[in-house]
Amino acid sequence: FVETYLPFQCTEVFNVFKDETGKFKACLSKDTEGMLSLYQASYYLTKGETILEEAKAFATKYLKQYLQTQINNKDQFLAKQVSHALELPLHWRVPRLETRWFIELCDNQQSMVNPILIELAKLDFNMLQAVYQEDLKYVFRWWRNSRLGENLSYARDRVMVSFLWTVGLTFEPELGYCRRMSAIVNAMITVIDDTYDVYGTLDELELFTTAVERWDVNAIDHLPDYMKLCFLALHHSINEIAFDVFKEQGIYINFRWAGLCEAYLQEAKWYCSGYKPTVEEYIENACISISAPVILLHVYATATNPIEEEVLKSLVEYPNIVKWSGVVLRLANNLKTSPYEIKRGDVPKIIQCYIKETGASEADAREHIRFLVDQTWKKMNEYKATNSNSYFSKIFVERAMHLGRTAQYMYLSGDGHSIEEAETKDRILSLFLNPIPLN
Repeated sequence: FVETYLPFQCTEVFNVFKDETGKFKACLSKDTEGMLSLYQASYYLTKGETILEEAKAFATKYLKQYLQTQINNKDQFLAKQVSHALELPLHWRVPRLETRWFIELCDNQQSMVNPILIELAKLDFNMLQAVYQEDLKYVFRWWRNSRLGENLSYARDRVMVSFLWTVGLTFEPELGYCRRMSAIVNAMITVIDDTYDVYGTLDELELFTTAVERWDVNAIDHLPDYMKLCFLALHHSINEIAFDVFKEQGIYINFRWAGLCEAYLQEAKWYCSGYKPTVEEYIENACISISAPVILLHVYATATNPIEEEVLKSLVEYPNIVKWSGVVLRLANNLKTSPYEIKRGDVPKIIQCYIKETGASEADAREHIRFLVDQTWKKMNEYKATNSNSYFSKIFVERAMHLGRTAQYMYLSGDGHSIEEAETKDRILSLFLNPIPLN
């Protein structure tokens, strides 16, 4: 509602819902559907919009109270929507990844939803699932032919999860090429991340970083064999994407993986030296090492026609919308993966950096990180609402926001990327393998 109908900074319309003391009218809480809509709308807020901050707190309080009254009636259509929204608001969720959940919710309440619409939605879901299955076949062939899984015992095989990330950003049926290439990019990011985090020595990592900076197969003579395989797989795959883009649009793109590897190397140096960065140092490096700039550059290049030179130049310089997307991705990751990654031998995460810097408890540190996520979303909301003169199209800005949304989806209940949890498997099965039965 807010995004569609309200111009930026016109949230004063919500004053009509306040009483003479300036507080939201308590009688509004009797309208649970209205409370749910108010709650969802409040997440479009930007910095300084205190009315929407108050609306969020007001709606959250009463929706939680409503759920407590529904303990013995969990199957209610509205109660399930409220519970789902309180877990994560709609504005922070990826549309396509929500589709099956909502179809199944409506299917169980056909008296409230037109059954013909439900059947059409099922057909649409199943048809698109078939498209995704063809994309997956391509990506699995690439992975098998690369032989990375066979020869790099330390590297995680996350092909299915890598594809899940790509659907979060580019779910439209016509973007099959982008999904396939992005899944390859994500799989390579995971392999290289593991190389820096758990296997390579610091000397080897410096050599590998130099090779990526030079982007030259002649620079790999001094690399150990496992790194030669890793570099050649990366070099071949990314050059093939660059060649495809050049054939189609006549533009050569230097995809610049050096920045990502340099950020990985910085973290490796911190770990080896025992240095704990400040929160500011950590975030500055982490929004790059989480790979958001690399992911979004490849998404732009493989999903956009025509490609604009000015946009490419801006992407290389890590613009704010890319950084903010990376911050949400990194912070969502840290909130769920920090204990596991430190145990396996990784650089201190933002939780540990904040505790060292402020003396806060772990609980307070986690609360502060959730606050930072909230603040970053405000920045992205404002950018989308006001940055009409930006080089970036609304579609690209939305994809950057989708990266943050996908991160919050993947790390909602745990580490949905690194650890093969039952919930991650269920998501993959429901989205890509098991069609919705038709009535």
